[in-house]
Order: sequence, then structure tokens, then C-alpha cells
Amino acid sequence: MKICFLAGSNSVHSHKWINFISNMGHEVIWISLYPTSIKIPDNIEYHEFTHGILSSIYKVRKLISKLNPDIVHIHYLGYNALLGLFSGAKNIISTPWGSDVNFGKKFFFKRLILSKILKKSKLFTCDAYFMREELKKFDVPHDKIHIINFGIDSEKFSKQERNLNVLKKFNISDEPTIISLRNFEPLYDIKTLIHAAQIVLKEIPTVRFLLVGKGTLEKELKKKVQSLGISNSVHFTGFIDNQLLPSLISSSDIYVSTSLSDAGIAASTAEAMSCEVPVVVTDTAENDKWINDKVNGFLFSIKNHKQLAKILIYLIKNQTLRSKVGKEGRNVIVNKNDYKNEMKKVNDLYLNFYNNYINV
Repeated sequence: MKICFLAGSNSVHSHKWINFISNMGHEVIWISLYPTSIKIPDNIEYHEFTHGILSSIYKVRKLISKLNPDIVHIHYLGYNALLGLFSGAKNIISTPWGSDVNFGKKFFFKRLILSKILKKSKLFTCDAYFMREELKKFDVPHDKIHIINFGIDSEKFSKQERNLNVLKKFNISDEPTIISLRNFEPLYDIKTLIHAAQIVLKEIPTVRFLLVGKGTLEKELKKKVQSLGISNSVHFTGFIDNQLLPSLISSSDIYVSTSLSDAGIAASTAEAMSCEVPVVVTDTAENDKWINDKVNGFLFSIKNHKQLAKILIYLIKNQTLRSKVGKEGRNVIVNKNDYKNEMKKVNDLYLNFYNNYINV
């Protein structure tokens, strides 16, 4: 089967999904509006258009007409929805990621594009039940929507021994370490974690915080840390290679996500759970469907830095509880969010789609 993906190659989620499908033996074409920082495998025909949306629409339509894929699969319904809408493709599968629908529906033009691409699509996948409900508001039939989690590699992300060589880079040895893996954008509300850190450090000065990521708010967040006088305890790590992440996560004692919204469980949260690190995450979207509070993780209210600090202090002082919660967290991920199992569901979906819509 020949499958064309309209997906940003600046996302690791796209790479994981598309690489797996390519390795299943399908002929894969990948079109991205963003440059990639990750090597594209030789068995994938990759095209990158980064010089304006109007030019890209024309080039993509011409390319799809020439290559004639059996399926065009759109990931993230932003500009990719425009590409799909004017691509001339007849067999379209759409996968919204959350913010593309949640924020897009608020603006007339974006909502219009969303409505048209959803009407044009024949099948849908999403990784959250609330997203399925959002799609149904656009008159998408219930039986056309399939819940497929992006999944994480539970073999790669598994508990490892504390890596002192990794921690030394951030001047950490045996200090209690709290890690965040969310980028420095408004959606992820890192300020709440920073304010919680100030409270935690007043009671337990030895704690260290690792803020892994990048984003438009980085300078502002660094100034906030400095103004609060906690620069020696809060480390901005910058980009961390994905191959190093399992070791860095496993070397941490607690994971925190202060995100204001998620579609399904965040990949970084799932990765931490898979490494048996207890997670403390905002009680938003469907996090409560993954986190049984105080059993396999902890939930706190959005923007409530005092509640977050209280939970962190409690966990830091209870190593046995951290170990128990971490093990429960891994069990959930292995059983419900393993990458290979989820991608096999996707492959079956493609095969059924081909037999029902194309090979008839």
C-alpha cells in the first residue's frame, strides 16, 4: 500500500508513527512544512516545503497527483489541513492532535477549514476520548473515529540505575531530583512549577529541579528563577537527545507536568511512568483516566503551585511511596500505552480502510 503522510517532521511523534508504518512494508511518502532535525530513513520518500503556504499547496497537489498514493493521512489539522483540502486526494484519514481543534474552532477561518477537511476525511484517529466528542460536534460519525494512542516504547523507557555521570552535568550527585519535560510555552505553564520549587526549597534546600526543553518563554522563565533566588537549584538543561532521556528520567525521583491541557496522556508523562518514576500532573483533560490519584501518580489543580509544592514535599520525604507509585505507573503504560501495540492497531486500520474504500 502507498501511504502519504502530511505531518510535521519537527515532531518525534510523527517520526515514530511514520517509521513504524514504513517498516511494516508499506511504500511511504512524507510531506512536511517544517525542517527536520532527525534523520529520515532511506526507505521513506521525504519532501520538505518551507517557503510559504500558497506555494506549498500548489507543490503538494502536483506531487500527490504524480505519486497517486492510496491513502493520504494528515497529522495535526493546522496548515496540514489546508494541504489535504486542496491536495486532490480522495482517500483521506485525519488525526487531530488536540490544540488544532480546541483552538482552531475559536476562529472563523480556522473553523471553516476544520469543517471542510473533517467532511472530506473518510476516517479519523485521535488519542483521547474528549477529542472524539469534539469531532462529533463537527458531525463526524462515531463509528469513523478510532482511539489510537501515540504510545511510548516501554522497552526503551524502563527503569535504569541512577546515572551519576548524567547528573554531574547539572551539578547533581545524590540530591533529590525533580524533572519536567514540557517545553517553555504558555500551554505548559512552567511558571507554576517554578513557584512550587521556591516553596519546596524553603523546606528541603537540597532538592534539584531539571527543566528539560526549549521554547519562546525560556528567557522569561530564567529571569523568574533568578528573581526568586533559586538559580542554584533549578537547571535549564536545553535539548536532551532522545537516546539519553530514559537514563535522565530514571535518574530523577519525581516527574512533574504543569500543562494546562493535554490530548490523552502526554508522551513525556507516559515515558516517566514507564521508567517507574512517580508522576505529578495537572488534573486536566483525561489525565484522571490514566492517573488514579495517590495510586499510580498524583493529580493537582491547574496553576495551583501551593498544592503542587505540598505533594512534592510529601513524595520527597517518602521514598517507599515513590517506589510503589512508580511501579504502578509502569504497569498502566505497559498494558495500555505501548507504542508497538498501538501502531499495530494503526496498521490494521490502514488494511481495513484499503479493503473497504479502495480495493472494492
